[in-house]
Amino acid sequence: MATTIAMALTLPPPPSLELARDLRWRNPLRIHPLRLRPLQALRRGESSPLPPTLRALGGSSAAAPSEAVAEGEEKEEEETFTLLASITSRYNEITIVDSPKSRLLLLDNSGNIHSMIKKENLWTGSYWDEFASLPAIIPHGPIAILGLGAGTAARLMLELWPSLHLIGWEIDETLIYMAREYFGLSNLEKCTKSGGSLSVQIGDALSPSATVEGGFAGKLNCLKTHAQSIDSIIVDLFSDGKILPQLEEVETWLEIEKKLMPHGRIMVNCAGKNAEASNDGDRTAPTNVLAITSWMKNSTIKTLCRAFPGKVSWKKMEGEDNYLALTGPPPDLDTWSAAVPSQLSLSAKQWKPCELD
Repeated sequence: MATTIAMALTLPPPPSLELARDLRWRNPLRIHPLRLRPLQALRRGESSPLPPTLRALGGSSAAAPSEAVAEGEEKEEEETFTLLASITSRYNEITIVDSPKSRLLLLDNSGNIHSMIKKENLWTGSYWDEFASLPAIIPHGPIAILGLGAGTAARLMLELWPSLHLIGWEIDETLIYMAREYFGLSNLEKCTKSGGSLSVQIGDALSPSATVEGGFAGKLNCLKTHAQSIDSIIVDLFSDGKILPQLEEVETWLEIEKKLMPHGRIMVNCAGKNAEASNDGDRTAPTNVLAITSWMKNSTIKTLCRAFPGKVSWKKMEGEDNYLALTGPPPDLDTWSAAVPSQLSLSAKQWKPCELD
């Protein structure tokens, strides 16, 4: 499904007093020099190739381009980005860069990409695409996105499932302001022809108030605040390039589960393997056993397994050191694969239950 995303942006609403203070007292055009151009800071409107270490949040660093190109291969043209904005908020150092092919949101020193828009097609080629498969296996109801960022997951989901009611939680009001101005977030807040929309909530996604009456159908940790259940929850919560420490606690997940309606699910971006577990464990074990237990390298998935024994599935993103987790009974992969767009069909079959043998 090749879809061109228009970059027409509507004027953002007036900033609140706190946001206005952020915008007024920021370090103007502050930029991390090593992120965009070695040893030099970019000025607004200047261009530079991004370094090879930039990556989707949780994924492994892209390898630096090889100086030697194999015979018969053409060296890929380096994509050049222009700095659009860079400000420091209460929570983040927000940098937005643009190229003819994509627009990226960077928030910290890690080199992680927190949100992106691909201008020539819908798909990101990273974990946000996986989030868009969740509506096919959950009850009908509102879906929470914990850690909205600039709305990459929400944009994908509303394009594929335009009747969805999404509720996105983001703690950084300045980030939301910038996302409305540079990523067209305000367009997602308008009702689609099918009645779907995104409701943006500013606040702590893990607070007791981050729920709706009746529960969520699903959660994507990446939320409307009423007391109504949520169908599912997407979790994509990071700070300084690391998954929030609260997500390493069983009690946090049990509290999140209470916000789900019956048969709802949680899908989580768990980032990569832990440094202490990066030695791959017992290298004498058969390859198929190592593949089955690969999830044990990720502490967030291990925490989820303690919280929901026998009800956690996982997958590792192809070409990335990045894990995703899904709660609930193991889904029927053939049914799931048949219910999603063809671009996600094969990927839906790659989920595995967390098993020790």
